[in-house]
Amino acid sequence: MKGVITPALLVITGSFLIVIFGMLLAISLQLDFSHRQVASEESLHIAESGVNYYKWHLAHDPDDFTSDVGIHDYLDPQGASVGKYNVEVTQPLTGSSIVEIKSTGWNNDYENVKRSIIAQYGQPSLAQYSFLSNASSWYGSGITVNGRVHSNNGIRMDGFNTSLVTSARDTYTCGSETGCNPAQTKPGVWGAGAGGAQGLWQFPVPAIDFTSLSFDFDQMRTDAQANGVYLAPSGTQGYHLLFASDGTVTVNSVTGTNYYYGYASEDGCQRRYERITSETFIATYNVTNEPIIFAEDNLWVEGTVRGKVTVVGARFPIGTYNTNIWIPNNLVYAAYDHTNSLGLIAQHDIYYTRDIPTNFRIDGALMAQTGHIIRHGYFSWCGGTTGAVKNSLTILGAIISFNKSYWNFGSGPTSGFVTRTVSYDTDLTYTPPPFFPTSGEYEFISWREE
Repeated sequence: MKGVITPALLVITGSFLIVIFGMLLAISLQLDFSHRQVASEESLHIAESGVNYYKWHLAHDPDDFTSDVGIHDYLDPQGASVGKYNVEVTQPLTGSSIVEIKSTGWNNDYENVKRSIIAQYGQPSLAQYSFLSNASSWYGSGITVNGRVHSNNGIRMDGFNTSLVTSARDTYTCGSETGCNPAQTKPGVWGAGAGGAQGLWQFPVPAIDFTSLSFDFDQMRTDAQANGVYLAPSGTQGYHLLFASDGTVTVNSVTGTNYYYGYASEDGCQRRYERITSETFIATYNVTNEPIIFAEDNLWVEGTVRGKVTVVGARFPIGTYNTNIWIPNNLVYAAYDHTNSLGLIAQHDIYYTRDIPTNFRIDGALMAQTGHIIRHGYFSWCGGTTGAVKNSLTILGAIISFNKSYWNFGSGPTSGFVTRTVSYDTDLTYTPPPFFPTSGEYEFISWREE
């Protein structure tokens, strides 16, 4: 019997040991898997810390994309290293403010369990607004604004707005500039319009400091001399830029001009030398190769833009001259496929001429740094000109001016546009035209795990 029992005991004992070791192995594997799962979650949190760290870095040094990259320790509250993250940064492309941050994190105990996050942040450009002004503004009954409106002073909104209308003032003194005669105290935003959307009116809100929005014309000139087109003072009346749908821009020297009489609230009825009567060809450039055009003279700009470009009119010494930009014809994009953008920056004023098309369109971000963007009043009592009233004004982009911008006079109107539609261009917030100014801290755009 002993010989029979012994093999049976061995079989039973062996089976038992196999089951026990199998169970121990399964428990061990399950425990390791659980630890790896925990480590994986910790790696994701560590990677997020890397993104947050570099966002903090950009808040303190927004133009530095090379320092503090690489591997950093992730510390627990007691200061001990429990993991690491590796930060890689892709700096903005020309014409964009978008920074891409890639952070890979891992736990020190499971260095092979890594997770990576890619986040995008961008500084908003001034073109995030449809209208941005330092002065009181009046939006008449025939205007539709599809985008944000902000003034550091009061706003009268008699038109239709589809986005926020904000003023930095709780109340302001409404004068003739916003239709009050005699002057009276009004809320920061008021009026008869908004199409029932007065819930989008907000005031007071923090002011936008226009002095901090000033940008370096000297650096722009340097950039144009190195990577674009620089046009020195012409010695004549200025330069004429004609954009073409093939992606080129032709530059002519304006050798002769003539005037129409036109009215402005600042200086009354004056001769406005807006008509080009003679010009001389200078050169034709490819917009792709010339992302900035800087002219130390007055400019006339028109045509169809293919590519991304910023045009600047400013003359040195800054503050001595009042350099202006005239728009005598439609200024539009060749296509609306996110590949084209235009910035138009005048040291002083931007004007629409009298002889623009009856349905007038502008695509781009327009900025009058110390002046405004207007069309003069062409009245019978001011020189007897014709063509004062046009059918429509359509703008896709932004109107940014220090002083009040305007282009309509009287009811009807007696000079200006019957209908006006100004729409914000979503492409310009984080991918503005090259060298166009941005403002504020980096804002979150997107997040994904690689």
